[in-house]
Amino acid sequence: MKIAVVALGKIGLPLAVQFASKGHDVVGVDVNQALVDVVNEGREPFPGEAELDDRLRELVPAGRLRATSDYAEAVPGADAVVVVVPLFVDDATWQPDFGWMDSATRSIAEHLSPGTLVSYETTLPVGTTRTRWTPMLEEGSGLVEGRDFHVVFSPERVLTGRVFADLRKYPKLIGGLSAAGAERARAFYEAVLDFDERPDLERGNGVWDLGSAEASELAKLAETTYRDVNIGLANQFARFAEQHGIDVRQVIDASNSQPYSHIHKPGIAVGGHCIPVYPRLYLFNDPDATVVRAAREANMGMPEHATLLLEGAYGDLRGARVAVLGASYRGAVKETAFSGVFPLVDALRARGAEVAVHDPMYSDAELESFGWAPYHLGDAVDAAVVQADHAEYAGLGSADLPGVRALVDGRGITDPARFEGVPHRVIGVAVAG
Repeated sequence: MKIAVVALGKIGLPLAVQFASKGHDVVGVDVNQALVDVVNEGREPFPGEAELDDRLRELVPAGRLRATSDYAEAVPGADAVVVVVPLFVDDATWQPDFGWMDSATRSIAEHLSPGTLVSYETTLPVGTTRTRWTPMLEEGSGLVEGRDFHVVFSPERVLTGRVFADLRKYPKLIGGLSAAGAERARAFYEAVLDFDERPDLERGNGVWDLGSAEASELAKLAETTYRDVNIGLANQFARFAEQHGIDVRQVIDASNSQPYSHIHKPGIAVGGHCIPVYPRLYLFNDPDATVVRAAREANMGMPEHATLLLEGAYGDLRGARVAVLGASYRGAVKETAFSGVFPLVDALRARGAEVAVHDPMYSDAELESFGWAPYHLGDAVDAAVVQADHAEYAGLGSADLPGVRALVDGRGITDPARFEGVPHRVIGVAVAG
């Protein structure tokens, strides 16, 4: 098959590589010419994705994969067009910004050929595939969906850093606008993906047709919103435990020792492209979902809560040199999307602290580009907050933070014994005595 993948980001490029690895001819489209050039050189444009660099070095010279910034070069004659363009959500209003997706859809429509399958993999509010993108494709192409081409929604369900493994591990969900479109999508994804054996799944692993685009859209929103709500509940338990002499971690372990409880871990922030964003897309359709809204607000309040913990342990933060450990939204991933570092730094600065940020995955120049002073382990500091659970932080002690007078561990990974005589606070753990 000839396949076009629209947007070569941290999900789109591995998808394009996966499709090409199965023997298909793949053209990736991206508006970032610098990224296009790097891909065409057979090099990975971003580090940290397992297998990506090796596969690019094999597939690009072999002519199986190339990149372009021109839709006219990629879309005409394609058997399938897979869309992975980012969809943003306004921080203030929580409303989706369809701008980039609208632009990409219009460009696809302009060059769409009869017989093409168009699959949207970007997470969307329910109904968007049918009521927004399909009319755009029809208007721009002059073709009719269900007769001349087919549209499906098939959400990506992978995490950066392990995309290829996740593609094999999880069922591929599809939802068409017609039975014929769904069947085209099934055949397509069975031809471009491999699936691990999953005896734990009654339906088995593979392509799962959910019966409609709307059901497929909701499935992605449901699985990610569940995680945000669960973490919000864990954070509520954590804050209660702090006030009542309880270690919430023991409570959660005990609760989860039977099969009906699956409480997640509390923590300083919920970050990444998915969990903080998709509940807002759900609320776009269901604004009265009080549980979803309350959980999102609870999780957004955790950086402020961590700042209050530090203030309680240290005292007045005016003029204090505070090191924030971790810019990434989670350990071992070089990504700051919706990372807790941003509200945490703001909250500390609002109290007059002099804040510096450390992250083993980022250079000083990269940290400075965010507007932060870089911190180096071994430099004098008054207080510190662990924001990301990088493995490098698990072995830290007071000698690594000379002068430290208080530490808040927002991820529960440091050993209090290494901070003898230093107030050591962990979210969800009451202060001894």
